[in-house]
Amino acid sequence: MSASTRVFVARLTGLAVFDPLGDQVGRVRDVVVMFSANRPEPRVIGLVVEVPGRRRVFVPMTRVTSIDAGAVITTGLVNMRRFEQRTNEVLVAAELFDRTVRVTTPEAVEAGIADALVEDLAIEQGPRRDWLGTRVFVRQAPAGVSSASKAMSRLTRRRSGKTMLVDIRDVVGLHEQAGAQSAERLLETYDDLKVADLAEVIHDLNPKRRAEVAAALDDERLADVLEELPEDDQVEILAGLANERAADVLEAMEPDDAADLLADLPPEQAEELLQLMEPDEAAPLRRLLTYDENTAGGMMTTEPVVLGPEATIAEALATVRREELAPALASMVYVCRPPLEAPTGRYLGLVHIQRLLREPPHGAVGSIIDKEIQPVPATASLETVTRTLATYNLVSLPVVDDDGRLIGAVTVDDVLDHILPEDWREERHELGVKP
Repeated sequence: MSASTRVFVARLTGLAVFDPLGDQVGRVRDVVVMFSANRPEPRVIGLVVEVPGRRRVFVPMTRVTSIDAGAVITTGLVNMRRFEQRTNEVLVAAELFDRTVRVTTPEAVEAGIADALVEDLAIEQGPRRDWLGTRVFVRQAPAGVSSASKAMSRLTRRRSGKTMLVDIRDVVGLHEQAGAQSAERLLETYDDLKVADLAEVIHDLNPKRRAEVAAALDDERLADVLEELPEDDQVEILAGLANERAADVLEAMEPDDAADLLADLPPEQAEELLQLMEPDEAAPLRRLLTYDENTAGGMMTTEPVVLGPEATIAEALATVRREELAPALASMVYVCRPPLEAPTGRYLGLVHIQRLLREPPHGAVGSIIDKEIQPVPATASLETVTRTLATYNLVSLPVVDDDGRLIGAVTVDDVLDHILPEDWREERHELGVKP
């Protein structure tokens, strides 16, 4: 073991983990500790490491040979079984950061930091080569902070209030079940994660912590996360939000995902949320809820890329270039008569993005329409949609009503959601490729 005498968890999270040969095993995501009634300092039992395949595994501290400023070195013998937290284990970043504690030293009381928030935890290696939590970095608990100040803190990532590094034995409440607890520090720790990976982290938290994380996320980010969570987690989180905010989050979700979530709620609650939504946002969800979930109408999104035939190819390319568009939706432009929002005017055909790239930018999309791909009706079965996508090597398929108007599009990810086992979101982390 290197001569590291003290390591702060906030700096440890995110560090690369290497085996003795210099090959990267993964990246530290959290530190696992255990509290004991016989010892004031919690014992560090291991690290949660994210390995390729987006899987989080447990690396015991006995396998850690060195912790330096830029890396963690292990023996190379890492059990690739997915990490599952036990009841007596505590995740420092996920559960202790932002916890409200009381500091009992006279200096803290005099400085006004008796009531404080946990900002960080320092761990040190003892004489017997075991690692213990020894110091706590705390910040004065905010009182009467305005919403504007909180917003500025989130933007600048600078928090107000006095700070102090104190001995862990002078901190009361670190291991006790906390009341309401902020999740800002936790989210900062996982700031580099993609939405699907953050959803897995949130899925692994206990219900109380999940609710706190949901409260800390903005509406757009929470909407993205909900789309990646299992149905039970979606319903649980939405039920924990105030109705007004729940309606705002539903508005930020993709219409098909929002409709699926509403379908899982009691009808009275779903209708109440729809009433709180903007009418133009609620209308497509009401339409989607009228279709069977295993039909094209039940799977489709009501917001495909739609342009009129006179639109230029340059306009089409600028439209599909929008960052918020999912790749499957950006692969296809649907050409229709006005109006250009679902339900549109008469559907004319589609244009593949590859075709757009091969044509001069001043040309009209109406001149390069592909009419060979026939749209499917809203009542088309899951099997029909799947076979059509496979037959024509498509990632998106138009859906029309009885009058030939475009009402949406089914994408390949919508189909996969329906043909995979219902619990695929819970089990997907078991399918990662071992390094």
